Amino acid sequence: MLKFLKIFVPAGTGVASLLALAYVAADQFVIDVPAPIREMVAVQPAMAQEAPAAGAAPVATVAPVVVATAELSPAASLAGGYGLGREALAEEVAAWDTDIRPDGLGLPVGSGDVLTGEELFVEKCSMCHGEFGEAVGRWPVLAGGFGTMTHKDPVKTIGSYWPYLSTVYDYVQRAMPFGQASSLTNDETYAIVSYLMYVNNLVDEDFVLSNENFTEVRLENEDNFFMDDRLETEFPLFTQEACMTNCKETVEITMHASMLDVTPDSGVVRAAPVAEAAVEAEAPAAEEAAPAEEAAAPAEASGVDMALVEAGEGVFKKCRACHQVGEGAVNRSGPQLNGVVGRTIGSAEGFRYSNVFNDANAAGEVWTIESLSAFLENPKGVMAGTKMSFAGLRSADDRTALLAYLQHASN
Repeated sequence: MLKFLKIFVPAGTGVASLLALAYVAADQFVIDVPAPIREMVAVQPAMAQEAPAAGAAPVATVAPVVVATAELSPAASLAGGYGLGREALAEEVAAWDTDIRPDGLGLPVGSGDVLTGEELFVEKCSMCHGEFGEAVGRWPVLAGGFGTMTHKDPVKTIGSYWPYLSTVYDYVQRAMPFGQASSLTNDETYAIVSYLMYVNNLVDEDFVLSNENFTEVRLENEDNFFMDDRLETEFPLFTQEACMTNCKETVEITMHASMLDVTPDSGVVRAAPVAEAAVEAEAPAAEEAAPAEEAAAPAEASGVDMALVEAGEGVFKKCRACHQVGEGAVNRSGPQLNGVVGRTIGSAEGFRYSNVFNDANAAGEVWTIESLSAFLENPKGVMAGTKMSFAGLRSADDRTALLAYLQHASN
């Protein structure tokens, strides 16, 4: 008996303590419910008491009980409130309402120039985006990519893709620098945005961006954005009853899969029309092969290292977004490069150069192999103030190959 009591008494004491604690907590909860909610909680019967039908046996009723939830109309909820929180102050709303609109709504007072922005960008942003917006590793590219929106693999940057300058300011202000979001002052944000415009060839090096001239700047791709009209155009088409039979009077084969280059070559039996087309396509190719071989002979005879030229063509892919060379080359965001070796600096007709190039042109300076190699290695260091956003080619072999390709492609 004594052994039983030694076990039962402590266990019973523990259970009693838990029950007491639960009671206190429940009692405290009921007391702490805000008054408006307590007033709205209705005292209702546990069961609805409907009038008994004629001839039916009387229905027993039960005493009313307090229910935890009340059936309240929306009007009653809005009128009485919920007893929680308070209305936000105007200052508190303003602290969070920091979005910037394309028409300038929400812009804070401030200003920032390109040179200050460059210093800030190198300090706070270049570890991810590169010193000139060219990107490091897999971080986003911010500059260049002009004219690539129609390419298979477009380069989407501020200069080539983004619609509004307000998008740039808003994102930099809210989310940058990475890991230190919203740490920039208004003037610092203006300065960084100024520099981003500069490396995208939108402004000159002496430009100052402020809340007063902000809306005057237009990004190149703005006109290619439009309002989302899918609800009016696509939704009706996708929600109408689908046709399952006799949807078209005639069905015609317009092209074979092999002609679309979606069928593997190995083990494929081509249809006769495709085979005939292939034979017809091979004939001109065979005829063109001889002239190509003949054209290669003079190049080799003239001492041109075609392997070096081919390597240079690969390097030129880094330049292709801004420059063109060869037959039909035109100025883009950078000048065309035909005959650039031996050409007077800043002399491509019709191209708007930065001041440092204009000064070199006035002095009669000429692009030599040596000066071009130095410039390609460190554009900003050799031509301080250049608008070219490319960071430079550190490899001497790449520079040599690129210059060989530019000379060969210019002929």
